[in-house]
Amino acid sequence: MESSSTHFTDIRSSDTDSKIEECVNNAYPLRMLMPAMNIGSTDDEGESILEPYVGLAFDSADGAREFYTLYAARTGFKVRIGQLYRSRTDGTVSARRFVCSKEGFQTSTRTGCAALIRVQRRDSGKWVIDLFLKNHNHDLGPTEGNHSLILQQKILTAKPVEVFHRPKNKLIEEVEDGRPCPSGVITAKRSKPNGDEMQCEVQPSAGLGFNSANEAYQFYHAYAENAGFRIRIGQLFRSKLDGSITSRRFVCSREGFQHPSRVGCGAFMRIKRQESGRWVVDRLEKHHNHELESRHEVQKKNLSASKKFIEEENGGLDDEDIVDINNGNLVKRRRENHIGSDWYTVLFDYFQTKQAEDTGFFYAVEVDSGSCMSIFWADGRSRFSCSQFGDAIIFDTSYRKGIYLVPFATFIGINHNRQPVLLGCALIADESEMSFTWLFQTWLRAMSGRRPVSIIADQDNAIQEAIIQVFPGTHHRFSMWQIKAKECEHLSSVHSSFHFEYGKCINQSQTSDEFDTAWNSLLCRYGLKDNTWLKAMYEKRQCWVPLFLRATFFAGIPLNGNIESFFGTHVNAQTPLTEFVPRYEKGLERRREEELKENFNCSILNAYLQTKEPVEEQCRRLYTLNIFRIFQKELLQSYSYLGFKIDEEVDIVRYLVRKCGNGDDDKSTVTIRVSNHNVGCSCQMFEFEGVLCRHVLRVFQILEIKEVPSRYILRRWRKNAEYGLPPYSESGGRPQEVNASMVWSLREEAWKYIEAGATSLEKHRLAYEILHEGRLRLGCPPR
Repeated sequence: MESSSTHFTDIRSSDTDSKIEECVNNAYPLRMLMPAMNIGSTDDEGESILEPYVGLAFDSADGAREFYTLYAARTGFKVRIGQLYRSRTDGTVSARRFVCSKEGFQTSTRTGCAALIRVQRRDSGKWVIDLFLKNHNHDLGPTEGNHSLILQQKILTAKPVEVFHRPKNKLIEEVEDGRPCPSGVITAKRSKPNGDEMQCEVQPSAGLGFNSANEAYQFYHAYAENAGFRIRIGQLFRSKLDGSITSRRFVCSREGFQHPSRVGCGAFMRIKRQESGRWVVDRLEKHHNHELESRHEVQKKNLSASKKFIEEENGGLDDEDIVDINNGNLVKRRRENHIGSDWYTVLFDYFQTKQAEDTGFFYAVEVDSGSCMSIFWADGRSRFSCSQFGDAIIFDTSYRKGIYLVPFATFIGINHNRQPVLLGCALIADESEMSFTWLFQTWLRAMSGRRPVSIIADQDNAIQEAIIQVFPGTHHRFSMWQIKAKECEHLSSVHSSFHFEYGKCINQSQTSDEFDTAWNSLLCRYGLKDNTWLKAMYEKRQCWVPLFLRATFFAGIPLNGNIESFFGTHVNAQTPLTEFVPRYEKGLERRREEELKENFNCSILNAYLQTKEPVEEQCRRLYTLNIFRIFQKELLQSYSYLGFKIDEEVDIVRYLVRKCGNGDDDKSTVTIRVSNHNVGCSCQMFEFEGVLCRHVLRVFQILEIKEVPSRYILRRWRKNAEYGLPPYSESGGRPQEVNASMVWSLREEAWKYIEAGATSLEKHRLAYEILHEGRLRLGCPPR
């Protein structure tokens, strides 16, 4: 034990004062330098316990776990492996939590105990304790014998972390002797009040600017700690246009009267977001109506409150991030993942029940080092729907619009009635490329490997990369709500006339050259050539500009409209865990009842004919009611158009079709091969929506074509789309896809047959006779 004692003694050597001073200069808490207890010392019982402390380092995460387990056994509690955190850049584990076995409330034996240690991997490869919560909210049990010797042996591999350098997460630039701060935001001066201790005194003032709300919080937190009070995140204000956060208040922890410790203190700092994106202090009150505490006391309370802060203020600073108090420093990090600890037990019971009821039910869990990460599931109905309507899908992650408790995402398709249908659900562990890649691969596996033609999803780098990797050739279209929000954020300061011209450029350009010309002219005229957001959006124009989307099938999902959440108000980002499953079931049942109702209407109702055209009668007979109404509207509009033959080559004829009396504002070019009636229109309505446009129908009238060729009446829009095989199987689909479609089609129909046959003994006998006869007709040997 001599080497260990010597090691810890070195930290307390004569140069400690200079090291502490350097530590303060680098904004590290002093206690990171101090071990909780010298191993070499003894107490009255002849043994000692080395407590965990912030700064203690280990060669591996397992070493930290073993140390904490031995400490727990000696203290009187047990340890579980808690949450892990991954790097956004490469997906490797960057931090781990080891918690008291009574953490959480998932079983009756757990009490929500907050005791834990968290270790973080440093660049050196060491794992360092960066958070230690000691206190338990329950009685400790008997200790498991004398572990002192083992504990001391284990700690030989644990070393206090070197703290004499600035960490990666540099929060507030501190400068000496009034040197200007490199960030140009905060200037701090150092003073040495008593000659014994160095501290940083930073005074907030109106007009002080920050690059982000997090940076402002970090600054005010540091100021409050030095001044002798603690802070809370107060009220926030949102824009009425797009819901984005426009201002925030950070208040003294004793503001209000909701708790006996609060005395209605009026001290606060408010920041407001500027058009440039920076945040500026616009209101400030420094006066407190209570006595201030010492810096040491404030640091101690901040440390003990760190876990509570995370739980109560999750998502409180930015929509994208949360912060963690790390021994007085604030470190920005990604969202917490409580899926494994909180959700898996509840969902696993639900999954087991569903599998017993539904042989087509599928679920998968992403596991990393024994921890549950993302979860995906889809019932048999969703998998069958995907075989019919999985060509154009929506990946809905609208939970990301604000603070959320449930990272709940859905895959949505559009059925033959133009209704949304569920194609799968997921809880997402984090918003990394690794998580989205796993999720898309799992969805693809559940849906028999058939990739969609198009997908609507957020403009997120991680999502974009995952789509490219898993769905090569699939056209990714950005979510419109996200684009609108970004436009308000980045273009709100531009002159009002810009927005009209911007909208015209985006929505009315007919060719790529026309768009490029209008775009460049617009940027030059308003001095926006250096706008980084517009540059990035131009590079991604194929994903959001209508001109570049119309050639791809999107099942007619509107380009400029927001997509309604599938579950509506039943399930949202704030749904409590205890209510999730019943509310999910209720929302799904409501949607499927609407599907059944529309199918029933299609089977018994006929739309009114408004012309004597044979094509109208043909399409009324084949299309569902909603699709027929779209076709009928195009047919009626076609009578307002004129067609002129402008070119003819052998049997290929081109027509210019324009609206009567409307100049050149509404015109399209229709090309048709007279021999087989292959047709195309420059408006590309058929390519985008799957229904022929008014321009083509006008040309059909000119050429006296009385019926729409069958290839232009997509099977996915027909009344019988849910029965039989989808269109791609009839046009040379891959054998794997065709086989999967046959299986799902038969399984769905068989399930309805079984339900009907099991209602009475008489129907059961009839169903069995029909099955027996069918088996003989298929050539299956009798059993």
